[in-house]
Amino acid sequence: MLAAAELVEQLAAIVGAAHVVTDIDIMAPHLVEPRGLYRGSAVAVVRPGTTAEVAAILALCHKTRTPVVPQGGNTGLVGAQVPFEHGGEVVLSLRRLDRVREVDAISGVMTVEAGVTLARVQSVAEDVDRLFPLSLASEGSCTIGGNLATNAGGTAVLHYGNARDLVLGLEVVLADGRVLSGLNKLRKDNTGYDLKHLFMGQEGTLGIITAASLRLFPRPRSRETAFIGIAGPDQALALLALAQSAATVTTFELVPRIGIDLVLTHTTSRDPLAAPHAWYVLLEISSPERRDLIGTLEALLADALDRDLIEDAAIAASLDQRDDFWRIREDLSSVQGKEGGSIKHDVSVAVADIPSFMAEAEAAVLARMPNVRIVAFGHVGDGNLHYNLSQPKGADKAAFLGRWHEMNAIVHGVVARYNGSVAAEHGVGRLKRELLETVKDPVAHAVMRALKATLDPRGILNPGKVLG
Repeated sequence: MLAAAELVEQLAAIVGAAHVVTDIDIMAPHLVEPRGLYRGSAVAVVRPGTTAEVAAILALCHKTRTPVVPQGGNTGLVGAQVPFEHGGEVVLSLRRLDRVREVDAISGVMTVEAGVTLARVQSVAEDVDRLFPLSLASEGSCTIGGNLATNAGGTAVLHYGNARDLVLGLEVVLADGRVLSGLNKLRKDNTGYDLKHLFMGQEGTLGIITAASLRLFPRPRSRETAFIGIAGPDQALALLALAQSAATVTTFELVPRIGIDLVLTHTTSRDPLAAPHAWYVLLEISSPERRDLIGTLEALLADALDRDLIEDAAIAASLDQRDDFWRIREDLSSVQGKEGGSIKHDVSVAVADIPSFMAEAEAAVLARMPNVRIVAFGHVGDGNLHYNLSQPKGADKAAFLGRWHEMNAIVHGVVARYNGSVAAEHGVGRLKRELLETVKDPVAHAVMRALKATLDPRGILNPGKVLG
């Protein structure tokens, strides 16, 4: 490895001195992840403005064996985007790669660079009367490169799929600086291995995504949203089946009453229904055609009420009320931090197993920590739950968080019994790296290591993340 001063000088020769940051105060936001679980150190934060500059940086770092930590909007929740405490790494910020290269509304494709925010991608698609359906609470700051590198999920997976389902092609810089030019607009291309899938969900350990060709969809012409009170997860699954037989369901989110209470305590949101219920569903149906979906939704809810699947419901009467409903769901994650420590689990099981999984997990968790507050919510339509544990009222935060691994073992043990996943949409990163070794099929784990050794033989790309 080069001495730090010489490395900084050579990096500056590539991107310009103004885009190589060594001042600790300016670097600080790049060295910590959102929950403060990991705080690292770096030789520098480098901000390339083109794919060619990314390629030159990686060629230099490959030659000098300098580890590189790619970073987009720094919104990840498993520590993949921040450097380690020992220093010696270079943070590669991709925020300056922010061009929309092409919008082809007829083909239904938009080509954007990695640093474009998700909200901007959505907005540009809307400008040409199209929809890019990926939607996350952090969409104003997360970037498309990070979304793809982590295979982000979000609230529309039920109908449109994960991030990997929304991509037609990628441009990727490999560890040695070579550029894999795989951008295209093709829905069908059977000319060998589909290499783009190697780089989605790999968290910057196999290559650096610098641009992507994204799928666009017809914008919904009709959309209706309801907040529904129900008795429990069993009723939620029955309601989901009923809804899918009656309409195109784009969102089906499950929220517990404790989640509503936390949002009401820490925000200006109002209770969505007149009386409290044990559980709630945020349901949205849509159509690319102009249709009377309000009639469809009213009929669906009436049918569900007759079947005793729901207890009450409110249909959004305006865009403002729809936004109010969504704000409750989107604020669920942030308000938990205002209640002290939160031990989080991003898990998935088969949709049909959700009620029994939740019952078994609750019994196991409360047997070990009787006063813990279980805040389990999420994307029931695709089996992904954020099974979070908020500290008991009056408990010591540090002592509670000190039991993180203990409580992880309990929840993940139940997940394993249901053949589920312990990293549904947030990824592995640093947080779940050691856990991965215990839950991943040994052959699959060996193939992952072989891919890493082939594409990054010197181990410079995000070392210590995903694979140990």
